[in-house]
Amino acid sequence: MNIFGELIDPTILVYVVPMMFIWAAYQVYQRCRHQAAAQKQKEAQNSGLAEPASLHPVIDPSSCLGCGACVHACPEGEILGLIHGKAVLVNPSSCIGHGACKTACPREAITLVFGTETRGVDIPVLKPNFETNVPGIFVAGELGGMGLIRNALTQGVQAADAIAKVAPKQPPAELDLMIVGAGPAGIAASLSAKANNLKFVTIDQDSVGGTVAHFPRNKIVMTAPVVLPIVGKIRFKETTKEALLEFWQRIITDTSLKINHNEQLEAVDRQAHTFILKTSRGEYSSRNLLLCLGRRGTPRKLGVDGEDLTKVVYRLIDSAQYRHQHVLVVGGGDSALEAAISIAEEPGTTVSLSYRGESFSRAKPKNREKLAAAVEKHDLKVMLNSTVSSIAKISVDIQHNSGIFTVKNNAVIVCVGGILPTPFLEKLGVSIESKYGTA
Repeated sequence: MNIFGELIDPTILVYVVPMMFIWAAYQVYQRCRHQAAAQKQKEAQNSGLAEPASLHPVIDPSSCLGCGACVHACPEGEILGLIHGKAVLVNPSSCIGHGACKTACPREAITLVFGTETRGVDIPVLKPNFETNVPGIFVAGELGGMGLIRNALTQGVQAADAIAKVAPKQPPAELDLMIVGAGPAGIAASLSAKANNLKFVTIDQDSVGGTVAHFPRNKIVMTAPVVLPIVGKIRFKETTKEALLEFWQRIITDTSLKINHNEQLEAVDRQAHTFILKTSRGEYSSRNLLLCLGRRGTPRKLGVDGEDLTKVVYRLIDSAQYRHQHVLVVGGGDSALEAAISIAEEPGTTVSLSYRGESFSRAKPKNREKLAAAVEKHDLKVMLNSTVSSIAKISVDIQHNSGIFTVKNNAVIVCVGGILPTPFLEKLGVSIESKYGTA
């Protein structure tokens, strides 16, 4: 007699064996996923990309179930991963603070924070209505730590709505509100101000789009549906930079929204309950000031002779305009690499990339790979440990390998970051808090 047969009903094996096979296959699958996540985390650390730019999740391993809900919820993909059964931020530098991971977590094991223990982030101290400690000065959008377009739009509307509630109770002035910045937060705030019949002026030192306008050509911008005053619901979730900028411009045209481009706020003087605002074009008096500035601030300059020439710019708009030219790109971050690679693809161009560092450790691996491919094809020349000494009309002097040499040049694109407006805020009396991994 078969003892095994007496102990176990053979029909049970029909169900048990496949289940065991499925379980084993799942374990192998999970192990592969964990190994891939660990590899991605290691690559980020080795590339110097282990620091999040701003708002990001911190996972409590004691509460994490390892279910992977946060991993799947992130719309950017491969930002979080599972390692040893716990969720981990494996690609920190690419996290843009969606917050979808926190919402998806069934155990509330995720906290969204600014900065890290080693890298602080300066954030203005704001009230729930986005007003600073200085009465009448408000901050919305990227400057307040929210770089995500959807969040910036929402904050712009909420800040302007809050101002509209108090404006009727304030002393008379030329304006109820001045909005500084025409990015997502500034446009949304302007629409809200218009819908609330406020007397307002919107200015921007550059053009429409804010930080979005500084994205590389055709870079995908992730956003989510949001309701804007006058306009209604914005339904697209994924688009190109160019399409999004066209959309902003169409909104401005359709709503007859006036924005003063190329007008920079230069000084703010508080007089009683009114702000005297001096700009590059004139002077205004306003009861409230809403700052919708980007965190990149004013572009950082090289500080060399000839930098005031018209051929020197601080962002790439369209690589096609540099066809058949000698172009120098300065910088070592993603914006510099992407600009150099994009221009090198244009016919007849001679492109050089100058960077003062020894390697492009701050750039994403994908951009470094594209750069290496362009160099191998002789489409692009890289000069590490180099600095620009001076700029002339048809040439540039570069300090490299203990010597200065001159190269032909028609255009210079400087991508060395921006000067944060922190000193400007402090001059206004706005309290700044340095966040080191705190909410």
